Amino acid sequence: MSSKNVAKRKTLSALAGDVTPRQLIWDAIRHQHLDDGIITMQGIRIALKRHPELSESRISDYLRALMAGGFLVRRNPDAPPATTAIYFLQRDVGVEAPRVRRDGTLPPPPGREQLWRTLKIIGAFTGQELADAASTPQVPVAKATADEYIKMLSRAGYLQTVVEPSPGVPGRYRLVPSHWTGPMAPMIRRTKELYDPNTGAVVYRRVTKTEGGEP
Repeated sequence: MSSKNVAKRKTLSALAGDVTPRQLIWDAIRHQHLDDGIITMQGIRIALKRHPELSESRISDYLRALMAGGFLVRRNPDAPPATTAIYFLQRDVGVEAPRVRRDGTLPPPPGREQLWRTLKIIGAFTGQELADAASTPQVPVAKATADEYIKMLSRAGYLQTVVEPSPGVPGRYRLVPSHWTGPMAPMIRRTKELYDPNTGAVVYRRVTKTEGGEP
């Protein structure tokens, strides 16, 4: 396999399960970027042939937002976007698709994404310390949110317990280095599963027994 193909495989998200339309389009854009550097609607549609639900208008909306945010530029600005327009990827920010608004601005990351990124650098932490470190003026993170996330990550093996919680003593935790799977935060589903979009796998599933069950 050529070095170019290896780079492509490492760069594309190749996700499964809860992949957003935005992520699918971004993957198609980056695929073309790595292939020959030229991005077209036709190339995106070919890459997304297994996703007929993604209409050209939806793809065009995201392309326009990416251009407004400076991620894409057009070589032929007078061409209709859905037909002969040619784009170039000006800002490749990695696997995760930019959550860019129509005007090109980026919303603040959700609380769990802030928690995920913070726990990589904070070292050992309690729920309160993680919530405080992850909070921003735009998106404060509650201790209860941090505690729930810590519980699910611990059950999935992502965190090791440094200090066991006890009455009056909060637990302290640390990220297991080998379990940093990528930039996208593992998600808690309504079914109390933990899904890791970096690997496309459910990494923890709560088991409910007939009598009792896991708390």
